[in-house]
Amino acid sequence: MEFDGEDLSHKALTDRLPQDETHVFRNCDLTETDFWGASLAGARFESCVLEQTDFRKADLDGAAFSGGGGMRIRFSDADLIDVSFTNVDLSSAQFGGALVTDVSFTGCRMIGASLTGSRGTGFRVASSNLTLANLGGCSLRGEHIEGVRFDDADLSGCDFTEATFSDCRLIGARLLLTKFAKADLRGADLGQPDDDRLRAFAGAVINQTQANAILAARGITVL
Repeated sequence: MEFDGEDLSHKALTDRLPQDETHVFRNCDLTETDFWGASLAGARFESCVLEQTDFRKADLDGAAFSGGGGMRIRFSDADLIDVSFTNVDLSSAQFGGALVTDVSFTGCRMIGASLTGSRGTGFRVASSNLTLANLGGCSLRGEHIEGVRFDDADLSGCDFTEATFSDCRLIGARLLLTKFAKADLRGADLGQPDDDRLRAFAGAVINQTQANAILAARGITVL
């Protein structure tokens, strides 16, 4: 079933969608649309307004989101296996309790998004803004993370073991019990981390410029 340019805002669509079809939503207004528990496996959402759209408990396995988006989209307790988000505004989106496996976020605006409490094997993220996001307890172990801003994000309990950071920012990020063992941070802007945050970087690899900046902030000059 295809929806093209339709205003479906504030509607409950779960019972209106045939379960044996792949659904396509193109340039639709889905503001506060109710997809609670809907069967949306393989669905396509192209340049749709998703302001406060409710995908809680929905089956979104294999779905693809491109363009569009909105504030406070709810994905709590949804199934998100092999889902792609490309150039989507996911600001303040909620993923708590969602099954997140092989999900990719590329070019997304994820300011204030919350993935803490999500389940599954994890996700990939690139060229995205996760300022003020909450990733508490998430695993990006072994991932190549490129072009991502984690400024002031809560990364408490995250596992970045053996991850590689390229053109990333970690300025002001909360790093309580965060793991960076064997992580390559040479491509990350660490800002001026305090002693507590420096302890979180134990076992990571940094470059000489980063090391000099850390020491200079403590009044030590390296010749």
